[in-house]
Amino acid sequence: MHPHKQYRSACARTSNVKEELKVMIMNMENQVTDTSEESTFHYQRTLPSLPVPALDESLKKYLDSVKPFLNEEEYQRTESIVKAFEYGIGKELQQKLLERAKVQRNWLEEWWLNVAYLEARIPTQIFHNFGGPGPYLEHYWPVKEGTQIERGSLSTWYTLKFWELLRTEKLHVHKSGNMPLDMNQFRMLFCTCKIPGITQDSLVNYFRTEREGECPSHLVVLCQGRIFAFDAVYDGHILNQPEIVRQLTYIQKRCYNEPEGPGLAALTSEERTRWAQIRDYLINLDPRNLSLLEKIQSSVFVVCLDKASPQATPEDYTQVTKLALAGNPTVRWGDKSYNLITFSNGIQGSLCDHAPFDAMVVVVLCSYIDNKIIESEGRWKGSDKVRDIPWPEELVFNLDQKMLSNIAYAKEQYYKQVSDIQLVNYAFTSFGKSLIKKQKLHPDTFVQLALQLAYFKLHGHPASCYETAMTRRFYHGRTETMRPCTVEAVEWCKSMLDPESTPGQRYQLLQKAVSKHNKLMKECENGKGFDRHLLGLLLTAKDQCLPVPEIFLDPAFSRSGGGGNFVLSTSLVGYTRVGGAVVPMVHHGYGFFYRIRDDRLVVTCSAWNSCSDTDAEKLCKSLFQSFQDVIQLMATAQL
Repeated sequence: MHPHKQYRSACARTSNVKEELKVMIMNMENQVTDTSEESTFHYQRTLPSLPVPALDESLKKYLDSVKPFLNEEEYQRTESIVKAFEYGIGKELQQKLLERAKVQRNWLEEWWLNVAYLEARIPTQIFHNFGGPGPYLEHYWPVKEGTQIERGSLSTWYTLKFWELLRTEKLHVHKSGNMPLDMNQFRMLFCTCKIPGITQDSLVNYFRTEREGECPSHLVVLCQGRIFAFDAVYDGHILNQPEIVRQLTYIQKRCYNEPEGPGLAALTSEERTRWAQIRDYLINLDPRNLSLLEKIQSSVFVVCLDKASPQATPEDYTQVTKLALAGNPTVRWGDKSYNLITFSNGIQGSLCDHAPFDAMVVVVLCSYIDNKIIESEGRWKGSDKVRDIPWPEELVFNLDQKMLSNIAYAKEQYYKQVSDIQLVNYAFTSFGKSLIKKQKLHPDTFVQLALQLAYFKLHGHPASCYETAMTRRFYHGRTETMRPCTVEAVEWCKSMLDPESTPGQRYQLLQKAVSKHNKLMKECENGKGFDRHLLGLLLTAKDQCLPVPEIFLDPAFSRSGGGGNFVLSTSLVGYTRVGGAVVPMVHHGYGFFYRIRDDRLVVTCSAWNSCSDTDAEKLCKSLFQSFQDVIQLMATAQL
């Protein structure tokens, strides 16, 4: 996923390989079994360590990546700076980094978590979290008032069954071919929470497998500004759907028949240092407040009963996506790893903290739920027996007037900031993966190059672009930055806008851009990307109390996207019905998530209303035209 804004404070597939990635993602979404011989975390001890790339190779790739954004004079200057770095301080930093890698199986892990997420002081619920709609309305759950509790309870039950698969280590190990992938991020999906700190946040994870011991089993429910909790396991068994209905109905009736609560959850949307200070004040106000906070932090996940009734269709998820990502802050605990949101008309969504894991984890969970809903035709088919389980407990905090004022201020600031988010989530239904593959293009490469063309047509110049590449072949691997804005991609974009260029010339340039894109993605997945390497060198300098090397101060660094300054922040979230959204990395940029189906391409694009240069709606229209342009070019050139 994305480094987002805080990353800027530091640094910054032959076709067969891309096909391998596609298979890998599809397997990740479907490999759930109750009889797996290989336990979920079976290979963790034997995964290879994350390598440190060769310095000269990384710098060569970096120089290549800045070319689209510099004139000849600027490039010569940057080249000189890079050469001086390579034969000067860079050599020393590389040696220190290699020494770190000898004693750490993943030299990047701690640095990345801190720099990309935990050191952020901006409101992470808005700027770092990701969210999205549940696709369940595409089959058995169309929009229908009065289904909130029934549907929410069934999704909650399936989520608990997924938690149970992890507890019993029966979630199938994800693999790329025969190569096992790191599963560590799945440990962070449940019973995990971020704690605000004055200068840096921290993560707490209470999850344990059955082999490891006891694990919290209670859920937290947010409704009408109030907070409730109940145990999801009774007498050794997960509550069934009718029992969850009983609990949620009790909570909803109380909340709708009594005054609204204070909305304490809104504080998780605050600027991080301010939230840390408020949290300290809250704990000092009454020691019991700490135990209540710990109850929320350790919960399996949070269920959000939202009164909103968003409209959505399989072709337009715009409203529900916006509400999932930036809805009512009093019914979202922004620091929890997973918030399951159920709206009053039966539509569902989720909001996740990005620090503990990447979107792939939630895609797998939501795909599991989606497939289970299809199997059950959206209905509970088990026992209707409701045991005499304890009623939910309300978590009532001791608050004074200062705390109530802090909550009111947090809500005011939140709504002001999220009102600036422009977001669209549309389905392009003229064709999808099937036709793209017939044209001998990898679907992901197709979308990325079409996006480069769409931006070029709309803005008249290339855009620095971040695409997520997975490094899960390595121990605790998460992501690497793949940069789709290559010299080859820009040359092709220019040819598409040049009336003198022939279809044959455009086709040849497209093939070069495709080959370059595939090559870069393969390198990133094999631990040979350069963005995280440069970050490691920068942080090594910081650890050694050395001045920031000139390579990171050069305007070319940030102009090409370094330090989290990518204009296009993009990610393929897979080949299922599950989608998502993020906000842009930079004020003049776009956030862009997409999913690829056999018959459609579904994209979510975000921008900031306050930026007059960007427009998510226009970029989507330009992109959909670019999809047609690329397919037409392929068809014409192959005649």
